[in-house]
Amino acid sequence: MNYETVIFDLFGTLVNDLAGPEYEVILGQMASVLRVSYRDFRQLWSDTYYERNTGGFNSIEDNVAYICKEFGVQAEQDDTKRTAQIRHDFKRSVMLKPRTDVLEVLSNLKSQDLKIGLVSNCTPAAPVIWPDTPLASLFDVTVFSSSVGILKPDPRIYLLATERLGVQPEDCLYVGNGGSQELAGAAKVGMTSVLIRVPGKYSVVREEWNGPTIASLTELLALVE
Repeated sequence: MNYETVIFDLFGTLVNDLAGPEYEVILGQMASVLRVSYRDFRQLWSDTYYERNTGGFNSIEDNVAYICKEFGVQAEQDDTKRTAQIRHDFKRSVMLKPRTDVLEVLSNLKSQDLKIGLVSNCTPAAPVIWPDTPLASLFDVTVFSSSVGILKPDPRIYLLATERLGVQPEDCLYVGNGGSQELAGAAKVGMTSVLIRVPGKYSVVREEWNGPTIASLTELLALVE
């Protein structure tokens, strides 16, 4: 089948996932600055996932301030800023380093006159960092959950992307690592979903999937020929 558009997930697909031991170290550093236990901080950080990723907090600093309030911690403003900066710096380091074959594959897709879109569950930091990444110039449309207030796998976030791209869902290939039931969500609106299962410690598939699967983005090129 010929496709007009390829829509990508971001974390765990184009760049490494925000998961694993390195991320837990970052959360530990954040808890340490606030002088709260890692376990308690980790739990409340998880509990505020939805608000953090749908614009419920204007910034990570606001999220940190909320957590402090919940703990009854009178953190100094400098401490909340420093805590938020730890998370921001980590996220920025991840976003600035696309996986090995990503830029080559995206450039190839552009050379075939395919439209390229992004649908990402993310905090308000991601759209701020995005213009500085080497990915930004290769995308026609981006939809960040924190900007639109909708999380995958809600059908509306996929349809918002297709509306902005001026295409029908049936003409789109959606590529993701399976987080947030994203593949099923994309398929539900009519897209063809493809799981990317990249070997390594950051590749975590969170939904059962029996559809098309690739081990690298390079393999995607055969699906759009």
